[in-house]
Amino acid sequence: MDGVQLLLIIGAGIAISAIARKRDLEPGMIIVVLAAAASFIPGVPRLELESEFILAVVVPPLLYSATRGASFSAFGANLGPVITLGVVLVLLTTGVFGVVASWILPSMGAATFVLGAVLAPPDTITTVSHGDEIGLPKRVTSILTGESLVNDATALTLFAIAIGAVNGEHATWGHGAVELLRNAFVGIGIGLLFAVAALFLRKRLGNATLETTLVLLLPFTAFLVAEEVHASGILAVVVAAFMVSTNLTLDPKHQYPGAYRTRLQEENFWPVLDFVLETFVFAYIGFQLKFVLADLADSEEPGLARTLVAAGVLLAVAILFRIFAVYVLFGRYAIKDRMMKRRIERDERYRARLEEVRKRRRSRGGEPLGPPTQKETLLVGWIGMRGILTLAAAGSIPESVPGRDAILAIALFVTLGTLLIQGTTIGWLTRRLKFDLTAERAEDEQMRERGRRIVADAAAQPNADVDASFEAQRLALGTAVMKRELTEEVARSMIEDIDLRQAAVHTAPQAMLRRRPWPGRPTPPE
Repeated sequence: MDGVQLLLIIGAGIAISAIARKRDLEPGMIIVVLAAAASFIPGVPRLELESEFILAVVVPPLLYSATRGASFSAFGANLGPVITLGVVLVLLTTGVFGVVASWILPSMGAATFVLGAVLAPPDTITTVSHGDEIGLPKRVTSILTGESLVNDATALTLFAIAIGAVNGEHATWGHGAVELLRNAFVGIGIGLLFAVAALFLRKRLGNATLETTLVLLLPFTAFLVAEEVHASGILAVVVAAFMVSTNLTLDPKHQYPGAYRTRLQEENFWPVLDFVLETFVFAYIGFQLKFVLADLADSEEPGLARTLVAAGVLLAVAILFRIFAVYVLFGRYAIKDRMMKRRIERDERYRARLEEVRKRRRSRGGEPLGPPTQKETLLVGWIGMRGILTLAAAGSIPESVPGRDAILAIALFVTLGTLLIQGTTIGWLTRRLKFDLTAERAEDEQMRERGRRIVADAAAQPNADVDASFEAQRLALGTAVMKRELTEEVARSMIEDIDLRQAAVHTAPQAMLRRRPWPGRPTPPE
């Protein structure tokens, strides 16, 4: 791939995304479809990249960006459903896909489980980012956000193990399970180490550009170091992102003068990088369609016809199995909840122990909520579109893996199919389920009003200068979050507003302010 092709792809992606968003369409889906159609234009060259490039360069920053805005307390309150979907369901889905694919495509052997790991993780972050527009309940949004962060790590760890098994690195499934646990724990440890180092260095740089550059390097460094020691690079990135973003925004111990400039710069930088990377991956995979189909048509096994049949069957499995599995797995929580309530009623000692456990959990990040309702379960089950990670993983499969072209083609068809079938009907389904969000919105407004009072009280305190006043306001919000008096989402929103006001104070020309005072502001004396 040369520079001209890359510029053309990104330029076309800008135009396509602008048109798609005006018509409430998913830009990624449109880009993949048009890129796939463009691959059949005579003379269009095949775009070639090293298999490791996409996972190493594209996935870490996208995952870091998605994790930055995640709520630790919401993650803790929904820990059960998140782990169930992000770990258990991914393991089950990988196995089901592998078994079904091995039945349809027996010539691929163990590579069918590589296909299973590629297809297993749904991409729910895009849907969650439009949750308010769609009308998603906050509980569903929190579950899907947590699932997306955990299932990426699980699926890519399984993907690495499956690739190793195909290449003869793992002799047994037991060895693979041990490797999975080792990868997870080592990856988490590496993420923590890099987060501590970033927090230590960032406040000492004293320059917004340098601080943003440090954070940009963090996901790549954490990922590559973890992968170098055969650990989970995805978990390393997720943990580092959680630690750095939460501490720098909310933890009073990690606040420092001038940090607001860096936060504002990052809020503008990360969406641009996300757009460029997502546009590139969707277009790159779409441009492969013609050449992948041609390679399959020329091959004896598995062949084009059998691959297309497998793609159709696996698309149906992707949609139906997720709905079935979510109902079964969440139903287990409902049964457990009923049994617990009965025991609480008749066992006073158990009730006291449970209250102590709940107090500890609240202090660590939120008390677990009850089981999801039937409506929430159906909506979570339906939101299972495959997306950027599936395409990126498929594009990164080494040439040595049997059936690589078949896996790439199936990943493309399943991704497009889920985007077309599920992605275009989420809004309709949400409206049909008729969620009552009145109480949720009232609670959110009460929380915001509490935050406004905290800010007003902090601003009313005497301070040496205007910067000290802004710092006091942010400190008060961060302290309220630490004390569980305010949610992270509300505090982040209000801190961003404070950052903007502080930046406006320092960027507005004082002479202009004297000549043109805004309404309600007395003219400063000359």
